Amino acid sequence: MRKGQAAMEFLMTYGWAILVVLAAVGALAYFGVLSPSRFIPEKCYLSGGIGCTDFTATTDGDVTIVLQNGAGFDMANVSVMIGTTSATSNGSATASMANGLSTTWTAAAVSTPGSKFSDNFQVTYTNEATGLAHTKTGDIVIQIP
Repeated sequence: MRKGQAAMEFLMTYGWAILVVLAAVGALAYFGVLSPSRFIPEKCYLSGGIGCTDFTATTDGDVTIVLQNGAGFDMANVSVMIGTTSATSNGSATASMANGLSTTWTAAAVSTPGSKFSDNFQVTYTNEATGLAHTKTGDIVIQIP
């Protein structure tokens, strides 16, 4: 009879301890301390001969990226879409990118301040040598201050 009581007390003691730990983890997750988005590093990646050399965000939610043409040919009619927002370069929706040179693109108000912005972006261009149009897709993850 005493063996059953000892086993039950053992299970109840550890059961309450596990319940307290689960409640603590639940509270941390609820208040955002364990949010996985806080641990994702910032990145800007684009394949296919165009490099994302730098990127930043403003407190207004604007995202600016610097793209470098490393494809080996000049590009014409270059346009950039960050998420669903069209980016501009020097106030224009399209630009030319000579081989080896960089161009800065800014998309206005793509996210709310204080959040982490994570989305795809597309670069559409025409190869000046052949006249063929191409579209490259990249990924960007950035903290909006």
